[in-house]
Amino acid sequence: MTSPLAASPLERIGQIAIPVHDMPRAIAFYRDLLGLRHLFDAPPSLSFFDCGGVRLMLTIPEAPHDHPSSILYFTVSDLEGTYGSLRERGVEFIDSPHVISRMGAVELWMAFFRDPDGNVMGLMQERRAG
Repeated sequence: MTSPLAASPLERIGQIAIPVHDMPRAIAFYRDLLGLRHLFDAPPSLSFFDCGGVRLMLTIPEAPHDHPSSILYFTVSDLEGTYGSLRERGVEFIDSPHVISRMGAVELWMAFFRDPDGNVMGLMQERRAG
């Protein structure tokens, strides 16, 4: 049995797959509305973007593996500013920026939205309390 304190060989998340149904619409959303850098396409069913060194892979799922993705949380330094900018670009939010947790001197703030395929995404910012 391995000790829970043993170093993990897992270094970082390298890529996250996001299921989509309409590739051109999804590419436009991630590139034009969210402003992520488009890396390359692997037609007919894959498109890749960079998000701070983590690669997002848009993929048209093969049945029966068609399911929503995990929630992606994008770290931002100005939650209200990013929220306003993305709303102006046409991103539809589920809620407005709000406190999720108060952890002593730090507060965790978030706001959630969906991509065109219904995948939930979140913006997150840690702030000094008060």
